[in-house]
Amino acid sequence: MKAARFSRFGGPDVLELVDLPAPRPDPGQVRIAVRAAGVNPSDWKKRAGLMDEELPQTLGYEAAGIVDALGEGVTDAAVGDRVFGFCTEGAAQAESAVLSYYAPIPPSLDFAGAAALPAAVETATRALDQLGVGNGDTLLVNGASGSIGSAAVQFAVARGTRVIGTASPANHAYLRSLGAVPVAYGDGLVERVRALAPDGVDLALDVASSGVLPELIGLAGGPERVLTVADFAGAQEHGVRFSRGDSGRALHALAEIGELIEAGRFSLPVGGTFPLADIAEAHRAGENGRLRGKLVLLVG
Repeated sequence: MKAARFSRFGGPDVLELVDLPAPRPDPGQVRIAVRAAGVNPSDWKKRAGLMDEELPQTLGYEAAGIVDALGEGVTDAAVGDRVFGFCTEGAAQAESAVLSYYAPIPPSLDFAGAAALPAAVETATRALDQLGVGNGDTLLVNGASGSIGSAAVQFAVARGTRVIGTASPANHAYLRSLGAVPVAYGDGLVERVRALAPDGVDLALDVASSGVLPELIGLAGGPERVLTVADFAGAQEHGVRFSRGDSGRALHALAEIGELIEAGRFSLPVGGTFPLADIAEAHRAGENGRLRGKLVLLVG
């Protein structure tokens, strides 16, 4: 099978397609013929040598496709099913991949739309769960128009939460369509938020790593009311909670998202699609921030 890999660290040009043996599913896993695979910032961080030291490395943690093999003990999927989920081996950007956590693709979604879901849906749900966001709260989301941010906005609105979201003015109409009240980021953020919530907010979520944790702490009334999924150094400096997958994943979100999607209460835009062979161009687009929405590789 063809798979995306790099054998040295560097820019997008180090990426290549190589022939590797098709993986076999272990007990509890399914193997899929990949039709689409998500691209995430962690991919170019890995490629640049900022995360893992070993070489060579394959890429990709989320994919959608058609089940073509079952691991021992699998009873909730069958060969031929359309599923999406996580490839914990980090080898989803390939013609074949093993999923350790998966769910049926909602009927209204194509493969690209399904491949965009896992990381954003799980991260947003985990963050809201850890913050304890609920009905009647006012939540400030910093970086609300990106994939994780827009997922968090929609999940919070579904919980009965009032959401204020930071974004550039060009994305304010989009945030309103999701049910959030938009504010511009940058100088004067605190004053703009207090104009909407004079007593501050109940909770704040940072997904943008834009250096505003002190402002979020002031608006929320303390570091214990703020959580970031993006600013590890800032979290350590300011005593804010940092959420990462190894602290317990919200995998239940994969099975639950279909109901919201089919009810018209959740959507996650695909910002751009690229053939698997154009993975270097996908990395360039992601790093340059030219596209809003999830980047997805099309396979097969």
